[in-house]
Amino acid sequence: MRNARYLSMLLCMLFSCTGRAQQSKNKPDMHNPHYSRTDTTHLNVSNAEWKKILPADLYAVAREQATERAFTGKYWDADTRGTYYCAVCGNKLFRSDAKFASSCGWPSFFEADRPNSVIYKEDNTYGMQRIEVECARCNSHLGHIFDDGPPPTGKRFCMNSVSLDFEPDNH
Repeated sequence: MRNARYLSMLLCMLFSCTGRAQQSKNKPDMHNPHYSRTDTTHLNVSNAEWKKILPADLYAVAREQATERAFTGKYWDADTRGTYYCAVCGNKLFRSDAKFASSCGWPSFFEADRPNSVIYKEDNTYGMQRIEVECARCNSHLGHIFDDGPPPTGKRFCMNSVSLDFEPDNH
């Protein structure tokens, strides 16, 4: 299990150094007609449409399953209390009280905010067997889930910062 985690981190770092997923100064985009923090209706938007709306770095990760470089995302070591949303559509994903320091270089959570806020897909790319985590509202790639997290779930949702928007508590 430890070797698989190491290999996963190594491959993510290797393949993300292409510059396809540089860190964005991403904020909720008022020009994105699909972004809503209250609407949970599933979206069926083509990648061609998303490409017109999203910043290039977010598009690369969310729609092309790229990975930002480890230790470069704005949330990997953040400890401010608040809520994490999908940067593509605004779907509520994680609370900061489920975030933990995993030292993997990406923001890590032990559970999603709601059971139906994310979906899981088999991912056998790069010669690995992993489980991809997508936003349940817009089917954007968020990261992967592993079985090496802390109690109470034992899960580690290893997410890309660029795929997340954050709103601090008492905002």
